[in-house]
Amino acid sequence: MSALNWLNSEAFAAFGQHVIWSDMIGNSVGLAALALGWRRSIWTWPTQFLSGVILVAAYASAHLSGGIGKQLLVIGVALWGWRQWHRGRREAQDGSIAVRFATWRERLTLLVGTAVGTLAVGALFTAVPELSWNPWPDAYIFVGTLAAMVAQARGLVEFWFAWLLVDVVGVPLAFSSGLAFSGLVYVIYLALVLWGLRDWWLRSRSGTQQPALEGAAA
Repeated sequence: MSALNWLNSEAFAAFGQHVIWSDMIGNSVGLAALALGWRRSIWTWPTQFLSGVILVAAYASAHLSGGIGKQLLVIGVALWGWRQWHRGRREAQDGSIAVRFATWRERLTLLVGTAVGTLAVGALFTAVPELSWNPWPDAYIFVGTLAAMVAQARGLVEFWFAWLLVDVVGVPLAFSSGLAFSGLVYVIYLALVLWGLRDWWLRSRSGTQQPALEGAAA
């Protein structure tokens, strides 16, 4: 049995849901990545990269091209985020990653970019049905994930709010797609996001943070 076949084989079944290895392993690694992000560890990025690679197989097994595209996007942004946090650590006096609230201009850019991106990707998925059998939720998660990761790479507290909004759609979509473990992980994500939001919020208000990641958009 090839590694790909094994990843897409059934790990276990519970409550009428069949969980495949790639879904279980990829999302477990994704949880670790989120926890590392909470701790502001630079290892969050290679962990997200690994999660994305594994979850490509999971979404391929469910024939969710939108999900595959999202994971390929995660892989690309993880490489960029690793670079940004490396730069931020070099510029900080104590070698830590500074976090802050976005400016109103940055918030507007994220909101407009997410809205326009969702409309564009949703229209693409609708025009090319083989890309997604559920185009608008897939587009929302696809673009929302990008927005969240970009905000995380810039050290913005709003990154956690973006993940909350992704979870709202991600949980029911994962269960309805037969990716039960993904649905369960999204629920656990919710708890981690709330804790992470509180931690970053307090750090941004502590007055001990270094300036925001300089040149993060470079």
